[in-house]
Amino acid sequence: MVVVGGGYIGLEMGSVWSRLGSEVHVVEFLDHITPGMDNEISTEFMKILKKQGINFHLETKVEKISKLGNGVIIETENKNGKKLKFESDVVLISVGRRPYTKNLNLEKIGIQLDEKKRIKINKNYQTNVPNIYAIGDVIEGPMLAHKAEEEGIAVAELISGQSGHVNYDIIPGVIYTKPEVASIGKTEEQLKQKNQKYKIGKFPFMANSRAKAIDEPEGFVKILADATTDKVLGVHLIGPHAGELIAEMAIAMEFGASSEDIARTCHAHPTFSEAVKEAALSVEKRQIHS
Repeated sequence: MVVVGGGYIGLEMGSVWSRLGSEVHVVEFLDHITPGMDNEISTEFMKILKKQGINFHLETKVEKISKLGNGVIIETENKNGKKLKFESDVVLISVGRRPYTKNLNLEKIGIQLDEKKRIKINKNYQTNVPNIYAIGDVIEGPMLAHKAEEEGIAVAELISGQSGHVNYDIIPGVIYTKPEVASIGKTEEQLKQKNQKYKIGKFPFMANSRAKAIDEPEGFVKILADATTDKVLGVHLIGPHAGELIAEMAIAMEFGASSEDIARTCHAHPTFSEAVKEAALSVEKRQIHS
């Protein structure tokens, strides 16, 4: 199986088929996988997937895909001009998602779209046609089911005269591989770009008793906090049940928590969540285990 694109969906599907016994190759045009993710997490993620047997071809573009009997031939070229040809049973094209606004007859009722063919809305999710609202994958923002769900609740509240709201700075993203990857808030690269001073706390699952007990010790928790106020700005995890652990951090960030708030909160033992507490302690170099 050849996966074209090293993003969330391509890696989820490639990971599944790899565990089922397929030889999987991922072709990615950029020099890293999972664009937009914290680089440190992305690097660790690829290292783990490589150990699982997935093959990566970075800085490589696909030039041609053609059918061959019951399979396909994928012709590629890397940044050095080296050409590589894959003969594969199947190819998965996973190079990003687009809003599905075509063939909805939007032009007949005068709905305005932006340059990416997304529906234009105001702060209340209204289109330029006042009695028509839009949410989810057809408007700006991450194409995530839980983002659309929050927008659905918000727009229903607004239509009924209440104060619906979605905090777009605190929407978790999860990659459902094994191990899972989850993130929320700012990445380290985004903070550097904004010249915002920050502190880092990290804790490996290798030192977490629950993760060791089930033999899933790979990965770590990374917390980014404001250097002055200690407010949590971003959290990035790779490891067992990361998609569940990120919920605690979403609540903490929604309430404007500091890393100390999390560090001083009692977490049950033995649980994976202890790694979150230890990472929070690590922001001030006070972690208990190592």
